[in-house]
Amino acid sequence: MSVPVYTVSAQPHRDADTVVVLGLTTQGKELALRAPSEYASLRELADSVDASAAAESLTRLPNPDSTRAAVALIGLGTASVTLNALRDAAGSAVRKLAGKPVVEFAFDFASDAEVLATLEGALLGAYSFTRYKGASLDSLKQPAATIHIRTDRQIAASDLARVHEKARAMALVKDLVNTPANDLYPESFATIAEELCASDDSLHITVWDEQKLAKDGFGGILGVGKGSERPPRLVRISYAPQAGSAHIALVGKGITFDTGGLSLKSGPGMMGMKYDMTGAATALGVIRAASALALPITVTAWLCLAENMPSGRATRPNDILTIRGGKTVEVLNTDAEGRLVLADGLMAASEEQPDLIIDIATLTGAATTALGTRTVGVMGNTDEISHLVEVAGTSGENFWHMPLPAELRPLLNSDVADIANVKPGNTAGGMLIAACFLRDFVGNRSAHSDEATEQLPWIHLDIAGTANNGSGPYGFTAGGPTGVSVRALIDYIAGRAGLPSPYASAK
Repeated sequence: MSVPVYTVSAQPHRDADTVVVLGLTTQGKELALRAPSEYASLRELADSVDASAAAESLTRLPNPDSTRAAVALIGLGTASVTLNALRDAAGSAVRKLAGKPVVEFAFDFASDAEVLATLEGALLGAYSFTRYKGASLDSLKQPAATIHIRTDRQIAASDLARVHEKARAMALVKDLVNTPANDLYPESFATIAEELCASDDSLHITVWDEQKLAKDGFGGILGVGKGSERPPRLVRISYAPQAGSAHIALVGKGITFDTGGLSLKSGPGMMGMKYDMTGAATALGVIRAASALALPITVTAWLCLAENMPSGRATRPNDILTIRGGKTVEVLNTDAEGRLVLADGLMAASEEQPDLIIDIATLTGAATTALGTRTVGVMGNTDEISHLVEVAGTSGENFWHMPLPAELRPLLNSDVADIANVKPGNTAGGMLIAACFLRDFVGNRSAHSDEATEQLPWIHLDIAGTANNGSGPYGFTAGGPTGVSVRALIDYIAGRAGLPSPYASAK
């Protein structure tokens, strides 16, 4: 969960182990350095070693002067460098320079936003997870422990803090997602959340065990968790500063392992199912960052935690579960379990009448089919979706607004319950149908409101395709958990609190 130490100053980092990273771009067919003038003579050297300005291409230069730190060139593409290019280049450089304890970036920055994007990418690229390496740990090259940004620009402390807390939240989420299900299960996840809250007086936590879940009518979470010897949990975390200008509720899917239940997945289909709690981890990371940044906005996080296992006690196809608030669900496929735990979470969140509910879930394989592995599907019932999508783009994340066509909800009609959790045999629009199911469990505004007949504003993020990188590293993202949506949500919540992103005015 740690992130590197960072410094930002006009002075170079005087350390024999420092590697200075300079930018390399193209202007027409010519290479051009993006670096302080003192390094201008290195352009010809870059030519002589066939250095490439292609995005993320790293070239280490022979040291022409023993009094200087080692130098590496990172490709930035064309001379018109974007903030995303800087994030990716910095993260890629740190990954590729693993084993070097100090990495300094000297890009001749043109704006404060460029400094912040470079720092953000570098901190994210330095993530590693070695908890289970054991005997092989000593042979691993560790990423830089110190990141130095060389610039004479005076960066606001609040902007630096935002970048640091985003990196820390990302590291927390990745640590949780990387932890295997034999160590991370509903009870242990809840314990981790309690320990984190214990160290922060601004965070307050309530945990429902299986007895309290039954007493309070959380039939979705209980139904999914019935098949496991490790019982489910519901965790509520609140951050409520006195100056809170609005209230945003985060509801996270937290299936710590998903076998599919009695609708059993194939062996290959179970690989990676420890990632099915990413939504809950995201909600935890984001609310912790909101507290650390002392954002003037109320945030609650609902972590819906269960392990979906087959056993003699497991929920069966055609069983009927009663969700918090009394609505009934016929379970036609026990592998569509995430929407069942989220239904309880959405109902509980709705009871508190927040200004906006956002749920985050690795919900459907259909999200990958529709949008691939780097774009988050966003659905809901509010115009705030367009705002969130815009903020995500500014933060360097890809969100895409998907529709919820009216003709899809009837597919979930049940002859014996209020709603079914799937349409058996249907392969069309699976991501959208799942969101239609969730919409049924978003509550209305209070009867005391002039808009009592309207649903509460709600946004659903399906991160199933984007939460895990199963291919090669890119930018600041290595293989494994990506931490997708964490940065966008922190920036969005800060914006709702009146603190816009430092990237908002940059192109």
